[in-house]
Amino acid sequence: MTHIFLYGPPGTGKSTLGKKLAGSLKLPFVDIDRVIETNADDTIPHIMEKQGEPVFRDLETAALKNLSNEKECVVALGGGALLRDENRAFAEANGKVVLLMAELPTLLERLHHDDGKRPLLAGDLSAKLTTLLTKRADHYNSFPMLIHVDGKTADQNVHRVQVMLGRHHLSAMGEYDAIVQNNGLEQLGEMLKARGLLYPIIVTDENVAKFHAEKAVTALQRSGFEPKVLTVSAGEAYKTLETISQLWHGFLEAGLDRKSTVIALGGGVVGDMAGFAASTYMRGVAWVGVPTTLLSMVDASLGGKTGFDLPEGKNLIGAFYPPKLVLADPQLLGTLPEAELISGMAEVVKHGIISDPELFKLCLRGLDWVKNNLEEVVKRAMAVKIKVIEEDPYEKGIRAALNLGHTVGHAVELVSKFKLRHGESIAIGTVAEAKYAAQVGLAGVGLVDAVTESLKALGLPIQIPDEMPREEIIRAMRVDKKKNAKAIRFALPVEIGKVELVEVTDLESVLDDGR
Repeated sequence: MTHIFLYGPPGTGKSTLGKKLAGSLKLPFVDIDRVIETNADDTIPHIMEKQGEPVFRDLETAALKNLSNEKECVVALGGGALLRDENRAFAEANGKVVLLMAELPTLLERLHHDDGKRPLLAGDLSAKLTTLLTKRADHYNSFPMLIHVDGKTADQNVHRVQVMLGRHHLSAMGEYDAIVQNNGLEQLGEMLKARGLLYPIIVTDENVAKFHAEKAVTALQRSGFEPKVLTVSAGEAYKTLETISQLWHGFLEAGLDRKSTVIALGGGVVGDMAGFAASTYMRGVAWVGVPTTLLSMVDASLGGKTGFDLPEGKNLIGAFYPPKLVLADPQLLGTLPEAELISGMAEVVKHGIISDPELFKLCLRGLDWVKNNLEEVVKRAMAVKIKVIEEDPYEKGIRAALNLGHTVGHAVELVSKFKLRHGESIAIGTVAEAKYAAQVGLAGVGLVDAVTESLKALGLPIQIPDEMPREEIIRAMRVDKKKNAKAIRFALPVEIGKVELVEVTDLESVLDDGR
């Protein structure tokens, strides 16, 4: 059980934001002050006036500790609820505390109409609030998860809290949670039980199995499950109908039925195949994504796209079939080869270009910074994709922005016979498409330079290999799944944080500056 506690000075909007956050995450909302008033059958001002602050704090402690019997929820705390060491210890042991903070003028404006409702601020509001903030400054500053609410709407602040927590609930295509949590794999069994998911079977590949399969099995066994493990060959070359058939037969032999849950433990290839096999086995069984690569955490595991490759192109056969849960545990990236981590950063840079300029700036810090801040990287990049796919779950419009770099990139990857990694190919495609955007006047040269610099700082390639036949790349683009009758729709960068969809008929011109 992991509650989300919203804390901070009076006037920061804990209750307002808490209700919206709970709605977004499909969780219950609890306002501790309202619980105290209900339990005491009295108002907080009357309790403070008749019985004093110590009695109120005792009631506050009792209300807080009663949450140990509640399912996961969003909790709005009073402005001094965690001043007691035992209260703080309880909150931090049973959830995550997000501190909301605002500048004094903002708080004064919000509290101006609350006369009589806040006993500790009765009288000269400005003087009382200033004194309270000064007295509690060290206490508030000791909480690491901090959101400044000034200048943002409640909806914007809800989104910022979700990014900080690494917690989202998707609903545009099926209902499921996406969670980023260090050491989250250890909680996998409890997460399945909380969502009514039963009889799990783990699908993984031979590389991932060596590092993580036993940990996953152990985590599930702690929750009373007895999972079987199906292991397939590793790599894009095995993302075929033959492997899908192997999974179907494996499900049959393991005795899977409609109540079973397929767990995809691996990178994007494993997720795509396990999800597709789950979508078609007995007309559909539940599946859960546990991505083990950076690429799959920030991109492939989200959105419900499943499928496999044909010799003519990537992902030509597939289905939209969302998982019941996506659990991204950044600790799993510790066993990822550096080349694969670098490859995944191509998608992170892409997400920064699409709608998160701050994430893009962070990528310019280079690979060493990334290695030391993987949780933040995953949280921010995942949030970009979630925002886009929630607006356009079936790729009828803006979701196509996620194809930035992929039209050229998929073709380069295919022509290389997968000797180039997916992320390496996407990096090459992103630069080629940025250059084309500048060529047709959509973007400036400065954008091309910034994109190139960011990718180079991470050790990613930025041009099509000289030996790669140009005609084959163009042919592969024409087969790409994003084509229509006369043109191919490209997602082209206009500026950092903005992408436009453009129909292109002259594919040769896209590659003019690609080498």
